[in-house]
Amino acid sequence: MAGDASRLLPRVAVLGCGSIGKRHLANLRALGVRAIAAYDPAPDRRAEVASCFGAEAVPTLEEIWRWGPTVVFVTAPTSQHLELALEAAERGCHLFIEKPLADRLAGVDRLAALVREKGLVSLVGCNLRFQPGLQAIKRWLEAGAIGHVTAARLEFGQYLPEWRPSSDYRESYSARRALGGGIILDAIHEIDYARWLLGDPTHVACFAGTLSRLEIDTEDTAAILLRTPSTIVEIHLDYVQRVYSRTCQIIGDEGTIRWDYTSGEARCYDARTGRCDIVATPSSWTPNEMYVAELRHFFDCLAGRAMPALDVAGGWRVLEIALAAKEAAAAGRVVALGDAHDS
Repeated sequence: MAGDASRLLPRVAVLGCGSIGKRHLANLRALGVRAIAAYDPAPDRRAEVASCFGAEAVPTLEEIWRWGPTVVFVTAPTSQHLELALEAAERGCHLFIEKPLADRLAGVDRLAALVREKGLVSLVGCNLRFQPGLQAIKRWLEAGAIGHVTAARLEFGQYLPEWRPSSDYRESYSARRALGGGIILDAIHEIDYARWLLGDPTHVACFAGTLSRLEIDTEDTAAILLRTPSTIVEIHLDYVQRVYSRTCQIIGDEGTIRWDYTSGEARCYDARTGRCDIVATPSSWTPNEMYVAELRHFFDCLAGRAMPALDVAGGWRVLEIALAAKEAAAAGRVVALGDAHDS
């Protein structure tokens, strides 16, 4: 399907018009996509999408399928991702699925099989892979800049009521188990980029729970421990910190890498030379640039110019690790992971 003309002139359907759906709609328009339809059951969201983005906004999926998309963006709450992606894949649509791929494993194998059998392009939206500091770290590690890596510490924390100040956090998918919320799935970015930078873990341990006074029924704090064949990775996640924090430290036997999203700096110290390389995110840079770069990458994949950074098979593996962390926390034991899935 590499020569399919639909990849050059996509008809894009966006399924879910919350904050991330609206972000992608704006970026799709900015990148020149003209044929866009959107689905959301909420009338106010449909009205906003039609007014702000000029997209055809419809209240039912049946109308979306009649419209005939060639590409589908799944941007609904996490608990709906798998069902929507399966419907789209069965109709031969290429897929952009917001992270996480799903909130459960049952049915993911069927989705992966459909994508493979129909030759569909798929991308799971983990936008941090397009952050300049993390991309610099990837290059440093591939070049062996800090020698043999033995350990890493990753952290993300932000006060949940401040994520989307214009809405009640208690009604968000983040706060509700039934919608696939909870800090482990919400902050699956850290699990994804740990795997991207350091390789597949073989074992997972975790402590997690609802420890704050937030009015939610999901875990708000998690400490995850991943064991790869050569590295121990500690990941701290929370909905509680009143000052946004997103950092990582990677320890090698010849140096150390540190990254701070807020300061915009990635630093690589090489003990062999005594040199510290610094990559600073430009002052003009905005977070939306990650999302635009992600979409450009997706369109390159549709045109056959690139391979997906994280396809459904890769997203399946990341989801397995996240759900293994939940299982480890619930059962109080270390969970062993099976083999990764082929793309």
